[in-house]
Amino acid sequence: MRFFRLLPAALLPLLLAPAQAEARDLTLEEFFTGRTYAYGWFGAINGTTRRFKVVLDGRWNGQVLTLREAFEYEDGEKDVKTWRFRKTSPTTYLGTREDVIGETLVTLDGPIATFAYDVNLTPKAEPTIVRFSDTLLLEADGTLRNTAWVSRWHLPVARVNVNFARTEECARAIRP
Repeated sequence: MRFFRLLPAALLPLLLAPAQAEARDLTLEEFFTGRTYAYGWFGAINGTTRRFKVVLDGRWNGQVLTLREAFEYEDGEKDVKTWRFRKTSPTTYLGTREDVIGETLVTLDGPIATFAYDVNLTPKAEPTIVRFSDTLLLEADGTLRNTAWVSRWHLPVARVNVNFARTEECARAIRP
């Protein structure tokens, strides 16, 4: 322990942290083209929780990534959503989905993607608009972790965690 007292405090985290491989830069079309699997968890402040599985099929045409998401919830409910991400620069995309109001700007920074978007949860009734703020992190092992905060009237009301992998076995192993 005396050894650690001799080192500058700024070096201690580097010595004590486990060695980690660095994640490569994230591009949506590279990660999501083809089939991807994910498992997720939704938790709201009222105590409601839901677990789900997603099978994603992505097609890249050189400009737009079309990403079909087939959701299956543990209670048997199924849903399909389709994102369309148009690449606007090496580090940005504009995204749309059938339940998203307007477009979302996706910004990449190395292994991280961030974006926020509004969704009407009750399209056939009085609108219930919530805002999702997503952060995707490409891990060194090639998996992708998504944390999303859901807010209403600028107050957090729920959190969603979704972990993506190229195989179903790997996705199941890292499910939240």
